[in-house]
Amino acid sequence: MKTNLLLSSLAASLILAFPVQAADKTKASKTVAAVVEEAPLRAHLALISSDLFEGRGTGQRGGDLTVQYLESQSQVIGLKPGNGNSYRQLVKIAGVKAQPQQSSLQLVAGGNPLAIEFGKDWVWAPGDAVASHQFDTDIVFVGYGISAAEEKWDDYKGQDVTGKLLVMMVNDPQPTAQEPNRFGGKALTYYGRWTYKYEEAKRRGAAGVLLIHTDASASYGWSVVQNGGTAEKFQLQGAALGTALQGWISEDTARKLFSGAGQDLDQLRAAAERSDFKPVTLSAKLTGEEKADIRTVEQYNVAAVVPGTDPKLKDELVIYSAHWDHLGKQGTSGDTIYNGAVDNGSGTAALLAMAKAALQAPAKRSQMFLWVAAEEQGLLGSALYAAQPLWPLEKTAANLNLDSLNFVGVTRDMSTRGSERTELGDMAAKVAKNMGLVIAPAEPDLSGGYFRSDHFSFAKAGIPAFSVGGGKDYVKDPEAAKEKAKAYGKRYHQASDEFDPTWDLSGMVQQAQFTLNLGRAVADSPKMPAWKAGDPLGKLRAK
Repeated sequence: MKTNLLLSSLAASLILAFPVQAADKTKASKTVAAVVEEAPLRAHLALISSDLFEGRGTGQRGGDLTVQYLESQSQVIGLKPGNGNSYRQLVKIAGVKAQPQQSSLQLVAGGNPLAIEFGKDWVWAPGDAVASHQFDTDIVFVGYGISAAEEKWDDYKGQDVTGKLLVMMVNDPQPTAQEPNRFGGKALTYYGRWTYKYEEAKRRGAAGVLLIHTDASASYGWSVVQNGGTAEKFQLQGAALGTALQGWISEDTARKLFSGAGQDLDQLRAAAERSDFKPVTLSAKLTGEEKADIRTVEQYNVAAVVPGTDPKLKDELVIYSAHWDHLGKQGTSGDTIYNGAVDNGSGTAALLAMAKAALQAPAKRSQMFLWVAAEEQGLLGSALYAAQPLWPLEKTAANLNLDSLNFVGVTRDMSTRGSERTELGDMAAKVAKNMGLVIAPAEPDLSGGYFRSDHFSFAKAGIPAFSVGGGKDYVKDPEAAKEKAKAYGKRYHQASDEFDPTWDLSGMVQQAQFTLNLGRAVADSPKMPAWKAGDPLGKLRAK
C-alpha cells in the first residue's frame, strides 16, 4: 500500500510539473508542432531509473511498478488504451533459475572431471522450462553450428546429434579474400546470434548447447554473460522451447575441455572457418543432474495510442517501441540494483515524452507507443506482440524502436542502421536533412545489433522496422564526448548504469525528436513503406 501511495504521489508530481493540453482536433494537425521537451524526458528518466523501481526486473516488484507507472502516465497524458479498454497486453512467461548448488553437472574430458565453477567458468539453465534433467551424453564440436543453404554452408554435414551436447562458436564464419561477402562480410548475420544457434540445435534434437565465449565474438565481456546467466531467465509460455541445457563456457574453460579431450581448440576453430568442416566428437561427456526452479510469471506490454485524423488512414498504424525492463535486483551484497538508466530507461522515458508531443499534433495514421516486456530475456515482449498483435500486422506501416539513447550531447548525424532494408532509409534521410542532420555513414554490423533489439520481432513478421541510434559526430567537445560514450561500455549490464543528473540530455531529446519526426513522415505518407527488393524479410510482408 505504501508503495502504491508513493508511486501515485510521484506520478502526480509529474502531472503538476508538466501539464498537458489536449490536442484540439478541430484545428489542422499541421498548425501545431510535435515538439519533444527535455523536462518531462529528464523527469521520467530520473524516476524510472531510480532505486525505487529496483532495476525494473522481469518477474520482480520493480517490473510491476514500472507497468503501473507507464499505464498511469499514459492515462495522464491522454493516450487511448491500445488493447480495447486496457493499456496492458499479457505476456505469460516461464521463469527459470538454475540451481547449481543442488545440481551435480560435470564436464568430463578424457575421463577426468574439470574443476570449474558455475558463474566463474560456465553458466547454464534448462531451455525447456523443466525442473530436472539427467545427463550422460557425448560432446560434439559443431563449429559455428550453422546450416545455411543460401551460403552453401552446413556445419552438421548430416551427422546425427540427437541427444548430444553441442559445443559451438559464437558469431558466424569470417570473410576471406576469396569470399569477402560471405555471411554478410564483416557484419554479423542472424546465423551468428546465440538465439539462432539454440534454435538450430533444438531442431536437430540435441540435448544441449554450450557457446564458447570470447569478448570479440560476443561483442561483450564475460561479466555480461555471468550477470545474465546466474540470474533468473525467462521463456515465452507456449512458444517453441529450447534444449534441455543452454549455456556458455569461458574461453579458458573451453581450452581445458578440448585439451583434456586430446584436441587443440585453436586448430578446430581454424578448421571451422572452412565450408568443408565436419563435426568432431570429443573424448568428453556431460554427466550429472541439472536442477532449476521453475515458475510462471505474468508480465505486460503497455500499449497506448494517438488516433489518426484521416478517415481512411487512421486504420493504419505506426509503432514506436522501447523495452521497459532491465536486470532488476541481483545478488545479496554491494549494489544489488541494476538500474538500467541508459539501457533502457532512456528509451522508456523518451517514448513518454514523444507521446506527449504527438498528442499536440496527431498524424493521419494512428500512432502506438508500445513499451515491451522482457527484452533482456530474448525479446519476449515484442515476440509476443508480433505473434498476437493488437493491431493487424497488414495495417502496421512501420516500427521504430529506441534502445539505449544518446546521453552525451547533440550530434550532427543520426544512426539508422537497418533502415536501408526498406523505404524507411530514404524517408529517414529526408527527415534528417529537414532537421539539419545527416545519416551516419554505414558501418558493418559487427555485433549483429539488427538482430538483438525489439524491432527484429516486427521485422520477422514482415513489418519495416529498425532501431534509431544516436549519432557520433558530436557538436560540443567531440573527443571528450566520444570518450564519454565509449566509457559506457564498462557500465553496460552492470549495477553502475545509473542516472547522472549532470547529463546533457540534448542529444537524447534530438534522437527522440528525429524518431518522432520520422514516424510522423510515415504516418502522413500516402502509402506504407515497402521492403527493398531482394531482402529476405520483405517476403514475409508479401505473404
